[in-house]
Amino acid sequence: MTGLVLYNTRTRTREAFEPIESGHARVYSCGPTVYAPQHIGNLRPYLMADLLRRALEAEGLRVTHVINITDVGHLTDDADAGEDKIESAAAKSGRTAAEIAALYTEQWKNDRRRVGCLEASVYCKATDHIAEQIALAKRLEAKGYTYRIDDGLYFDTAKFPRYTEFARLDLAGQESGARIADVPGKRHSADFALWKLPAPAVQRQQEWDSPWGRGFPGWHLECSAMSTKYLGAPFDVHTGGVDHIPVHHTNEIAQSECALDVHPWVRFWIHNEFYDLGGEKISKSKGHVLVLQDLVDRGFEPLAFRYFFLQGHYRQQQAFTIDAMEAAATGYRRLLGVAVQVRDAAERPDDAVISAYRARFREAVRDDLNAPRALAVAWEVARGADLGAAEKRALLLEFDGFLGLDLASATPRTAVAESDPRIDGLVAERESARRRKDFAAADRVRDALAAEGIVIEDTPAGPRWRRT
Repeated sequence: MTGLVLYNTRTRTREAFEPIESGHARVYSCGPTVYAPQHIGNLRPYLMADLLRRALEAEGLRVTHVINITDVGHLTDDADAGEDKIESAAAKSGRTAAEIAALYTEQWKNDRRRVGCLEASVYCKATDHIAEQIALAKRLEAKGYTYRIDDGLYFDTAKFPRYTEFARLDLAGQESGARIADVPGKRHSADFALWKLPAPAVQRQQEWDSPWGRGFPGWHLECSAMSTKYLGAPFDVHTGGVDHIPVHHTNEIAQSECALDVHPWVRFWIHNEFYDLGGEKISKSKGHVLVLQDLVDRGFEPLAFRYFFLQGHYRQQQAFTIDAMEAAATGYRRLLGVAVQVRDAAERPDDAVISAYRARFREAVRDDLNAPRALAVAWEVARGADLGAAEKRALLLEFDGFLGLDLASATPRTAVAESDPRIDGLVAERESARRRKDFAAADRVRDALAAEGIVIEDTPAGPRWRRT
């Protein structure tokens, strides 16, 4: 039995996590639609899923983590009308759909690595699993859950009585079509496409033969088909953003439970809230496209963005500003500075001294991945007057298994990357005085900075300063 407690969207309660298969946790995360650069808001679901994986592994579980890559079928209204996002991006850029998908898949994977996310066990592309999607749709058709219209094959939500349960939907109030754009021939506004047929005048790059005609899979089908292939059914955890709850995840559940005769199809559903930029969620439709490289170009370390993420609980909206990012970067560098100072400690840590810190950190992790509280415990260790270098080193490296800040590889250069023109100038003035052998002047500068909480360290590579 693990001690991990997670908030389960399916039940709207906090529940103790126990894997279906002893010793093995199976996790599926909704991945990106790779038609454009992934902005910093897109990174939050993967940072959350990474924390979950690290927490599960800390409980001694083997984790199979599958992330899909949507490279076909996601239309511009997230439902059954509009243009295919990747086809549209290809047409505007002059590239092929495959080139667009490859370009932005690599950008996304590289950004995941830069913010410290562990590699998934499986990355699966929708276009590589067309046969599995067709097979799932055929199964639903054989069971009587579908109907055909000129536009393609659709799932009949009226034949799944539990359709509204997951998202607590009020379909009666949505029949006007506000939730899903009207498609001629649909029986209900909530019905969704399993297989789409292109309009006669539309030329597409990505099409496949199927029993219903040459076309392409609906957006929702891929996640059911690929998760089942790699994780079986039922499986333990499905993750994603809160925006997926009312449509995408609701539709995944409907088609999966009907096709596979299983309930619940997934035991735990874990959803993250958005970042907030100026009162609005960061989104391409609002024009707020800020990518990780933009932060790097401003001088931020990528892991400083992970540190920023750790300061907010994944189920709460988190306001993003450059000022907040500056503060996170400073905190990250200071924590790295402590890690550098104690990294060479060779003494054996006193378990009796560190056990209380370890217990409180584990309690925070087990409390629905409470990263802010876990980070606070790490700072108690970093500042702890009752802890020696050996105890600090042992605890920080152990905690970093969850925090993912790469403290073991911290370098003095990285740790002291903080810069302040005034302080830099005073340190340079002190160094000049030392070279003139005016040690009284050098000591005055040192003492003045010490009064501000600035410590100067003289190293073979030159003086460094840090805040205490």
